[in-house]
Amino acid sequence: MCFVFRSLCVGKMTAQEVRLCGLLLREHFGEVVEKVGTHLIRSGAQNLRTIMHETGISLDLVKKSLCVLMQHGTCVYSPGRKGPGSPTEYRTTYELILRILRYPRYIYTAKTLYGDTGELIIEELLQRGHMTMSSTVKTVADRLTQNMEEGRSMDYNEVTSAFSKLVETHFLQRCPPMVATAAATTTTTDTATPAPPTTPGTPAAPPTPESFPDCYKVPHVTLAGRGKRQLSSEDGEDQRNAKRAKLDSETHGDEGIYWQVNFERFHLHFRDQAIIGAVANKLDQTSSEIVRTMLRMSEVTTSPTATCTKPLSANEIFRSLPTTYNIPRPILDQYLTLLVDDPMEFVGKAGESGGGMYVVNLHRALANLACATIESVVQERFGSRSARIFRLLLRKHHLEQKQVEDFAMIPAKEAKDMLYTLLSENLVQLQEIPKTPDYAPSRTFYLYTVNQLPTARMLLQNCYKTVANLIERRLFETSNSKRLLEKSQRIEAILASLQASGAEPEQLTEVEEMITSSEKQQLESLRLHINKLDSAENQVDETIFLLESYINSTATSTS
Repeated sequence: MCFVFRSLCVGKMTAQEVRLCGLLLREHFGEVVEKVGTHLIRSGAQNLRTIMHETGISLDLVKKSLCVLMQHGTCVYSPGRKGPGSPTEYRTTYELILRILRYPRYIYTAKTLYGDTGELIIEELLQRGHMTMSSTVKTVADRLTQNMEEGRSMDYNEVTSAFSKLVETHFLQRCPPMVATAAATTTTTDTATPAPPTTPGTPAAPPTPESFPDCYKVPHVTLAGRGKRQLSSEDGEDQRNAKRAKLDSETHGDEGIYWQVNFERFHLHFRDQAIIGAVANKLDQTSSEIVRTMLRMSEVTTSPTATCTKPLSANEIFRSLPTTYNIPRPILDQYLTLLVDDPMEFVGKAGESGGGMYVVNLHRALANLACATIESVVQERFGSRSARIFRLLLRKHHLEQKQVEDFAMIPAKEAKDMLYTLLSENLVQLQEIPKTPDYAPSRTFYLYTVNQLPTARMLLQNCYKTVANLIERRLFETSNSKRLLEKSQRIEAILASLQASGAEPEQLTEVEEMITSSEKQQLESLRLHINKLDSAENQVDETIFLLESYINSTATSTS
């Protein structure tokens, strides 16, 4: 039974996914957590003693590593599968760990929607896994106050308002309530994700936050005051510790209610933005605004796994359009007709009542976006003529080599070479249709075709490999310049301390000259290189998101 369960857990996992997960865990949590996390990914659900023996890590370090993974929602536990009294088992999946790759995008989205306050709220929750509302508000207010001019500070009420807006729009959600345990008051126990009772021999599925009625209910928090600046002097360390202990002992009415980032809500936002952007590029800004309105109206009524939104009447769409878009009703009808007739099929018509019922075809939109991504990859790697052949096969489905040459208007020798190159890269498949049972070549049709779903899966694995290579390169560059970076950080800290204490300009200049001009050039070159690698990671992650969304949507629509 154990072997079967492990096969179910790790059967769909690839070496590239394990490698990328290991790099992400090492970069964010260290080598010990990386070893424990990758072991759980490969092995499936295991109890504490088994993890300790198979990894060779001490029991104390294994416990701490599991606490870190559970704190950040990348590991869950459940009762043992052998029945009551069997050891608790821990498991993780690569999908949970790969969300770490998208942290910068979550933070940037929060900044775009809710400003600096929303950005810092999401950043704090991502860094710490989960926090209470009062603790988050205090921390964010203090950080914002630190960056304000002297004499100004951030009111707790402003941060509380931004936090409430994030909850109202479901970007934040409560953690599932804890199962009552004897050690419920300890910090490590609070970090765990609960699991409901299970029958022996079956793995327990952890409860989802949405399965609890108060998932998006903001508690009444008694929190008044303003953010405080941190003490910069070393002498104030004891004072800070004493103040922190005092703050920890205060009660605000939300004790035991922890909040976490709702990653699925962010993913829905990314999907909607990708569809809106595609419509804007294909048609115009007004069309994209109509689609944006339809998606906004369907946020609450449409299931995250639905293939299309709930039907909306033209009258409802007209009333919900932003006032800045002064579109007359006849023009709106023309735009809706244009969107329905477009070959991309982003919008479909579901009926005639209410001036016409319209839906956004979510699965079809993701399929088109994935198709455009694959086409762009073919064009960048093999040139415009190979991309022409690839697009031709996508639209005609099955063609013989002579038909490809004629339709694509490419000489026979070139078309043959390009087809064989695409075939060797698994971007094109060859299907044999025999006229007779003996499969004689002279009596067999050889048809070229493109199977979009397996091609998307293959490109997704290539993207995982690319991101892993980029992370390894970035870690290599920073480790090679470790001493120079540490020196730069020490000097920056000294300068900040001197500026805070009102030092003379001569003193500041003297400290700045501790870094030579050649070292400054090396630092600038390194920063430019690291920024390019970071930018490349984010761009590849956008491709990963589109391909993952398409693959998941296809699995949902066919199930």
